[in-house]
Amino acid sequence: MNTLDPSLIETLVAVRDRAYAPYSRHPVGAVVVSESGSRYAGANVEVAHYKGLCAEASAIAAMASAGERRLREVYVIGPGQQLCTPCGDCRQRIREFADEHTRIRVVGAEGNLLKQYTMTELLPDAFGPENLAS
Repeated sequence: MNTLDPSLIETLVAVRDRAYAPYSRHPVGAVVVSESGSRYAGANVEVAHYKGLCAEASAIAAMASAGERRLREVYVIGPGQQLCTPCGDCRQRIREFADEHTRIRVVGAEGNLLKQYTMTELLPDAFGPENLAS
């Protein structure tokens, strides 16, 4: 899948451009697609004590707040053409709602697909909800 849906790219760019990143000056946008096919967007929001909210966490929170619990796809866009992959915390957040079919796609600043991952590729040997089952 080298060509992405233009409306998805438009949403990613728009949400990235609304990020609040006065400290890092590194705006990031994310769109998650739930199992039902609904899309939820989020941007990074920084705060003065440096414990802000990542774009992926913002989008996942919107999905969970809408009552959805399964991720089909995750898209992340940064400000440049280098990979802007989810941080460690976000990889674990994604894992919480992902399964073996979930795809994580990293998009360049202009909307071109740079790389895609399975959950296992993004976070090998991950600890998940099933590890807490008795």
